[in-house]
Amino acid sequence: MNSGEFKFDGSASAPLTLVLAHGARAPMDSPFMEEIVRGLAGTECRVVRFEFPYMRARREHGRPKAPDREPVLVDCWRAVVESLGGGQRLVIGGKSLGGRIASMIADECGVRGLICLGYPFHPPGRVSSDSRIRHLKSIETPTLIVQGSRDRFGGRAEVEKYVLSSRVQIAWIEGGDHSFRAHAGSGRTDQQNLAAVIEVVRLFLATLPH
Repeated sequence: MNSGEFKFDGSASAPLTLVLAHGARAPMDSPFMEEIVRGLAGTECRVVRFEFPYMRARREHGRPKAPDREPVLVDCWRAVVESLGGGQRLVIGGKSLGGRIASMIADECGVRGLICLGYPFHPPGRVSSDSRIRHLKSIETPTLIVQGSRDRFGGRAEVEKYVLSSRVQIAWIEGGDHSFRAHAGSGRTDQQNLAAVIEVVRLFLATLPH
């Protein structure tokens, strides 16, 4: 990938670089991604965004396109890490699909850390499937999963039953859905939930070696 395919925010001299991929349906500059980046990018953390091939094609042609097959997504992530100088310089992750694919190459690429914002533990209604968590049982990369307690892709009730690697920590956003939107009865607002997401990510980044 070339530099023109990335979106950079924050200082180029920041001690940490966080690379974020988008979710299945929304692009790298969606309101959700913009809010997260505004809260994280600065002198201590540079944030880099990119889009998978199917999303770049949608942007170019203006037509909806289904996500690429998993091998294409994995190879795209590998190319991103290589283009940015290698995993030892990077924390990687993303929203939903973007974070899941990042988790599949984190150990292989030797990244500093992994951040998943709304991990899709299973398709809605298919709680018995464990195909998306097998690698999380043995992952060695320091990992933060930020999850809404009411996420249809993995809420607190089922996720707390999983036996994952000791390197994985899960931060729960109470009453939040897959995009951390607040449940009407939670007494919280969407903005409060996003602020909580940003705060737990910042705290996690502070624990990683610079």
